[in-house]
Amino acid sequence: MKTFKYKLKRWAYALIYAGLVLSGVAFGLNVYSVCTEKVMETANPTFGIIRYILLFAVSIALFIILISILTGVYYAIDDKYFRTSFGIIKSKFELKEIKSIILDRQTDKLTVQFKNENFIHVVINNDWYDEFIDALLKANPEIEYSINSKENSPDDKPQG
Repeated sequence: MKTFKYKLKRWAYALIYAGLVLSGVAFGLNVYSVCTEKVMETANPTFGIIRYILLFAVSIALFIILISILTGVYYAIDDKYFRTSFGIIKSKFELKEIKSIILDRQTDKLTVQFKNENFIHVVINNDWYDEFIDALLKANPEIEYSINSKENSPDDKPQG
């Protein structure tokens, strides 16, 4: 299986790391609150217990989701499937359902179009475009490949 890592922007990495710090701080503050407050001595301890359980669950869930986005964001191509993974969200497409690959040089985007007219913009490092395209074409030679270059844009008007 050939794997290509998703290209995240710097601000996305900054938000992920900020979220990880925030979830760690929330977990720590929750532990501190549990240790210092006397929840069981209140008139109705049920609400305090539910509050702490929810705060622990939210901070742990945020941490797990952000770690999965940080480590598990990729595209993969094997003999039968084209897979996408964005953290805990995963998709699998049959290679025989791919109609075409379009590399648009004007917008610098790579698009995989399916026979049902759905499409996916592939967001990887530009240097990996050729390797990605080769891997898809090797897995399914029936896929059409085209390049839309800056020179042959349909919006260009003839000069003269």
